[in-house]
Amino acid sequence: MTRERLAGAARVALGGGRRLERVERVAGGSKKGVYRLVMDDATTAIAYLWDDTENYWPAAEGDDDLTDPFSPGLGLDLFEAAHARLDALGVRVPAIRLVDRDGTHCPADLAVVEDLPGENLEVLLARDPRAAAPVMARLGEALEAMRRHRAPRYGKVAVVEAGGTSRGTSCEEVVLDRALRDLAEAASRDPRIAGARDRLEERLLGLAAAVRPRAEYAAVHGELGPDHVLVDPDGNPVLIDIEGSMYFDVEWEHVFLRIRLHDAYRPLEAAGLDEHRLALYTLAQRLSLTAGPLRLLDGNFPDRAPMAGIAEHNLKKTLDLARA
Repeated sequence: MTRERLAGAARVALGGGRRLERVERVAGGSKKGVYRLVMDDATTAIAYLWDDTENYWPAAEGDDDLTDPFSPGLGLDLFEAAHARLDALGVRVPAIRLVDRDGTHCPADLAVVEDLPGENLEVLLARDPRAAAPVMARLGEALEAMRRHRAPRYGKVAVVEAGGTSRGTSCEEVVLDRALRDLAEAASRDPRIAGARDRLEERLLGLAAAVRPRAEYAAVHGELGPDHVLVDPDGNPVLIDIEGSMYFDVEWEHVFLRIRLHDAYRPLEAAGLDEHRLALYTLAQRLSLTAGPLRLLDGNFPDRAPMAGIAEHNLKKTLDLARA
């Protein structure tokens, strides 16, 4: 059925009298379907399909509230707004070949974009750190361009650039509220977190109290792990899974990068980051990376062992921070 739905979109997106030969599911997507379209002349493209059947995350109250910066980044509107902003900043993103929000080709939001079938940054770093060095340098330049672009309000790019306002009064308040929810969820699923819940809550409140107000916010990807950075044939980093892009504290981005890249993060280090925000956001993200995978495993997500490993690793890091 997916192939039949995508055949017409592929012909329009890639043209030239080509015919869709096969559709290959691309591993890794948990909120949308990601498919490689292979034409009869070996031309390829990637289809993003935002359909409820492609979303493995259990539904939760507030999922559709775009005023929550951390609500799921779902749908073509968020993708297009983030794509336009990043492209305008000179940040490499896959070129858009076709968008369909009217159901012309599929009964769900659809985008067909440029295919970049080579290694992602995670694989390149593991295989050849020396070859990854210029890619990391260019990624640092992209991050700096995003950091320099400021907005007077925080929230999803689509919301802020349409003049909207997000919930809460500050980034740190939104993060604290989310972290307390993640703590409650993780404690309900694992007795080790339950045993440390009071200490973790006290730690979160103390860290949040030390953060001073801020009035400008940078453009950030939000979940910029090395698996969300492809490498094009010219060695340029290409950001994907961009729907969650937002205006927020730049420290949120750098905490995520530190967690995902470990020692390989060093080329991306940025001066002038707020240590109080870094401390709060580190604990908050460890809790998120514990509660989120545990929540995902409540459903029928297929790649279960790696997801359980992510939860266990971050659970242990969370407990370490509780004892700090």
